Amino acid sequence: MIIARQMEQAIREMLSKFPILLITGPRQAGKTTMLREMFKDYQYVNLEFSANRAFAEEDPVGFLRQYSGKVILDEAQRVPELFSYLQVRADEDREMGKYILSGSQNFLLADNVAQSLAGRVAIFKLLPLSQLELLGHQPGLLDDQLEKVLFYGGYPALFERGIDPAAYFPSYLETYLERDVRSVANIADLGTFRNFLRLCAGRVGQTLNYQSLAVEAGISQPTLKKWLTLLEAGFVAFQMQPYFENFSKRIVKSPKLYFYDTGLLCHLLDLNEASQIEHYHAKGSLFENMVAAELMKNRFNIFRPASVYFWRDSNGNEVDFLVREGGDINLIEAKYSFTPTAQFFKGIRFVRASAPESTGKNIVVYAGIDRQKRKDVEVWSWKDLHNL
Repeated sequence: MIIARQMEQAIREMLSKFPILLITGPRQAGKTTMLREMFKDYQYVNLEFSANRAFAEEDPVGFLRQYSGKVILDEAQRVPELFSYLQVRADEDREMGKYILSGSQNFLLADNVAQSLAGRVAIFKLLPLSQLELLGHQPGLLDDQLEKVLFYGGYPALFERGIDPAAYFPSYLETYLERDVRSVANIADLGTFRNFLRLCAGRVGQTLNYQSLAVEAGISQPTLKKWLTLLEAGFVAFQMQPYFENFSKRIVKSPKLYFYDTGLLCHLLDLNEASQIEHYHAKGSLFENMVAAELMKNRFNIFRPASVYFWRDSNGNEVDFLVREGGDINLIEAKYSFTPTAQFFKGIRFVRASAPESTGKNIVVYAGIDRQKRKDVEVWSWKDLHNL
């Protein structure tokens, strides 16, 4: 069964406002499936196929001219020469929603979009399935153990085709390394890159120390930063920036690292069964990563900027997530514990006292199932993440 995607509504709304829509995101997140299901009246062209690609490269004008109606151009980053011609056609036709592009190599797409299609394109980021999408597909899914939800993550094939994560992620990782890393970044030593990936997985939720990570990975700092950019461009991991507006200079300014999918993260951490998570020494970081990824999905799926940060000062006071919503600042803590304690609220209360003029929700997300309302903080179950 094909899983309905929350992003569909926002995409339909933008069809009448932009001549070109771009859907990007990680490999196998469901971009092609969603678009072909949504737009059955569009012609579909896969530029991964060598014949289509050769035609588009050698004669871009003739290639585009053969499509008089609306068209989906899949893996559009494979033919960067096409983008300037798309600009011309979009300006000539002045037809909204005529071209829908999709692709999984965001840095190539972003480069060409910035150069050729600025102002003509609405850009969407489709991530693995969100909690809300999983609930729509399988209403009882979150009745399962939290550890199972963390272990599976959100790649659609796991749920649409019933694939076991232990069988899925090794091949997914090999595809990513061979198709994106080696071909796009020209990295010869994939073993070193694979080790770098695992080291990144072990640093989830920590502020990045570039020097330490580079030394442990056996690479230079410039190479490290290039490889981190690759992870972000491929929607594997992302750096969350600290929030320091209206606060003192004592605020930590290094970013924190998270992965977009906890299933892939578990694989990189050599967790081969959901039951292993309960005894994993850094399960709190896994839980925090799940909340971070869900916050990003919830915003991208409704075509809204992420505006998600963390807050930490040099004395160790911190809040896991700070989310800007209009003029409000929502503070969110993630705690892998089944019993809320007063310690959970310490960071939130410190930040509110440091910026008393700030307004917004104070929320602690924990591993239990009961929702509570304390004096100044709401305690939410992990099953409520789709409401964040």
